[in-house]
Amino acid sequence: MESIQKRIEIVTRKWWFLAAFILIGMTPPIVEKGYGPSNTGTVVYYLLANSLLERVSLFYPIFKVAHIALIISLTILGDKIGRVFNLYVAVNYLLFAFLQGISITEKYGFAVLTGNVLQMTLTSIFWFWEAVIKKNSFKSPKLSLSNCWTIPLAFLAFWYPLNPETLGPDFNLSYLLTNAAGLAFCTMTPVYLTVLTIYHPNVNKMVMRVTSLTGTIIGFWNMVGNFIMMPQFWWNGVLHIPLMLISLYALALSF
Repeated sequence: MESIQKRIEIVTRKWWFLAAFILIGMTPPIVEKGYGPSNTGTVVYYLLANSLLERVSLFYPIFKVAHIALIISLTILGDKIGRVFNLYVAVNYLLFAFLQGISITEKYGFAVLTGNVLQMTLTSIFWFWEAVIKKNSFKSPKLSLSNCWTIPLAFLAFWYPLNPETLGPDFNLSYLLTNAAGLAFCTMTPVYLTVLTIYHPNVNKMVMRVTSLTGTIIGFWNMVGNFIMMPQFWWNGVLHIPLMLISLYALALSF
């Protein structure tokens, strides 16, 4: 088992592994009703905005409360709940992949954001693997000025203070328990990575690397989409800055 871990560690440090992950993310969507290649960016954003996530709003508060309870439990119980945390994160990445990666609309029919689904599923597999080998140690957090800056950004991402009607800033505290952020990749990845950075270096660096690499790639495309392609959604772009910054930081730490 240890030799396998070492091989995976070596592979995930290779430049071609990083390049392959980037190429996976660029896999075009599979769409029932066709579209012109020049419209790919617009189509992707449309599919994200109309994904299956919108159909499970009943579960939004459940996952918000579950995340809060899990983070508090991890802080108090540490390694006693470490495997539960790893499994929970692994299951969540599978949910992110299918809830945000699949869309059924009148305009495009059945559609799959192939790149996102593949990247998030691979991230989930690494977290399931971590739940088995249990390399993450949550005994004592390493709090310092160099990593505490991630906490308020992760909190902002989890809160996600965006008005669903105007798509502008709305600092309503009820969003801490009611919006879709608890079931979204871009808002929960900063939280998970913040946990890993706080307990670094006693964490599974391969899991940290794959998670932060996926976060960096998806964060980059969100920056492009919200600030360049559709600047009217600038506040949504601002709320994705935690994903981009924390992912870059965690990616650097993982090496």
